[in-house]
Amino acid sequence: MSLLLDNQFQELPADRSIDTKTFLDNVSTLPSFFDCLGSKVFSIIKSDINGNITKIRAVYDQDPAKYVTLQDILETEQETYKAEWPKVGATLALMWLKRGLRFIQVLLQSLADGERDENNPNLIRVNVTKAYEQALKKYHGWIIQKIFHAALIAAPYRSNFLKALSKGEEVKDEDCLANVRLFLGNYTATVDAIYEMYTNLDAELNYTV
Repeated sequence: MSLLLDNQFQELPADRSIDTKTFLDNVSTLPSFFDCLGSKVFSIIKSDINGNITKIRAVYDQDPAKYVTLQDILETEQETYKAEWPKVGATLALMWLKRGLRFIQVLLQSLADGERDENNPNLIRVNVTKAYEQALKKYHGWIIQKIFHAALIAAPYRSNFLKALSKGEEVKDEDCLANVRLFLGNYTATVDAIYEMYTNLDAELNYTV
């Protein structure tokens, strides 16, 4: 069994729209991914993802027929809040959520691509560091960056991480990585589509926390 394949992301339609309910059902299984990383510091990202999913779902539940796709939500909030948008509501929650999703994507892709520290091949520090630097670091102030630096040093052994992704089962590394690659196909397409949507709607904010 694979943690990542428990709720596989679906292939996007030709217009690359993202069904809100399906998306929320998919991402609701992802916070447990951070338990595989061991360090409690990563619970910050886990908590952030959980909170943002809850905020988006609360908006969706108000009117499922109105918010069929994620873009429906963003466009409605853009019209509603105007000058304040997107510093409120589901638009802000999804903006931060996609960054957490990108962290997962970059980390897994780095592992799937075989990127390793040649001096410490059974560590995933190089993969986790790449993910943090590409997805989250520029949005974090100095203090949070220091906290995450400590977490990166405490990242688990590669073998332990892959075993955790396989729900504790003894699975060959290549079989686990094959599941990772299978997961990444539709998952990456979904994350990329959300980033493109934010760019097209000029909804991205680059402030730090």
